[in-house]
Amino acid sequence: MKEMDLNCDMGELPEAIADGTQEALLRSITSANVACGVHAGDEKTMRVTIEQALRWKVAIGAHPGYPDRANFGRLELKLPATAVADSVHEQVKALAEIAAACGTKVVHVKPHGALYNQAVRNRELAEAIAKGVARWKRDVVLVGLAGSPMLDVFREAGFAVAAEAFADRRYEPDGTLRSRKFQDALIRNPEEAAWQALGIAERGVVIASDGSEVAVDVQTICIHGDTPGAPEIAATVARTLREAGVAVTALFRAGE
Repeated sequence: MKEMDLNCDMGELPEAIADGTQEALLRSITSANVACGVHAGDEKTMRVTIEQALRWKVAIGAHPGYPDRANFGRLELKLPATAVADSVHEQVKALAEIAAACGTKVVHVKPHGALYNQAVRNRELAEAIAKGVARWKRDVVLVGLAGSPMLDVFREAGFAVAAEAFADRRYEPDGTLRSRKFQDALIRNPEEAAWQALGIAERGVVIASDGSEVAVDVQTICIHGDTPGAPEIAATVARTLREAGVAVTALFRAGE
């Protein structure tokens, strides 16, 4: 039986915690990427998100981003590599300490927003991310865009990696994500997102913005927690995969 992890970026929106949106998402996913208090979140949101994830038996990961709360970490910055490494280290360490206090471990790290997208093509930036995580620990999975050089950099740094594709984002023909400056960058329709996820899981492809097929060999599929209607998207994706015979299960868990 095929297996697929479903991950979601979480702990970014206090209102999503308060209104139950985040808990609704956790019913469908298997891995949570928790904002580390820099691009979004704080100590309270980190702790609450971890506690909620534990209730739903969802694996915990760190989601470090650029120190730019005003732009939600989605604006490209030109920081020195040493500054990026320092920031990533402090972020994953902060989340790991809270996770330990909750009786669990951080088992994967996935960069956020512009930090992620720039590292897809920028080897120096990907190396800085790896160095920052390595200062904390190496026994952790680094998540990156399927088919991108960033995964090679992470492997060369001695990390296990997980290649990722997105159910709720459109792609360019070169396999990169379509910029959010385009109105069609997000897939908001749950059925369309589920269809894309199924194509990823069963055939290893996504359909690019020009209609061409792009190969994506992945271990995990992302659904963004701040996409409008995210809980319905996640539920539809999970249900569609299971009905097609794909086991939805976490790839990385503490102690495994």
